[in-house]
Amino acid sequence: MIADVAIRLATAADAAEIAALSREAIEHGLPWRWQPPRVERAIRHRETNVAVVGRPGAIVAFGIMAHREDEAHLLLFAVREAHRRRGLGSAVLRWLEDSARVAGARRIVLEARHANAAARHFYNEHGYHERAIERGMYSRAVDGIRLEKWLRTDAGAGGAAARD
Repeated sequence: MIADVAIRLATAADAAEIAALSREAIEHGLPWRWQPPRVERAIRHRETNVAVVGRPGAIVAFGIMAHREDEAHLLLFAVREAHRRRGLGSAVLRWLEDSARVAGARRIVLEARHANAAARHFYNEHGYHERAIERGMYSRAVDGIRLEKWLRTDAGAGGAAARD
């Protein structure tokens, strides 16, 4: 397990590499929706964080999280296969969760392929709960599962918050 991981915000120069990793690790067998222009738009968007591990040209992990009012949405998340099981994914996920808390998110939502047992197990280990299965979520051909993690719940009239 890696204890100290250098995580940085992506730049526009990282867009093509992130898109290629998305195609390889996430979108395989599906239409390629996260092509470089879309990734670059996410990088430039004020309410989206794109976190990466690795220097330009050698990115080994990334996560894209959009922030909306009191909810964050983990849009894409991947670790190169040769770098898995070393704590990189956990470090990026914690970084994104911390960003969501700072931004005022009450919960984080995400989707994964229903058949992706490794991803489902990873998210479950990090406190995400499976909410629903959606048939044909991906290109009307691949079933997906919706997950969520509550970061805080507003309690009482005083607005006190409880964190998990």
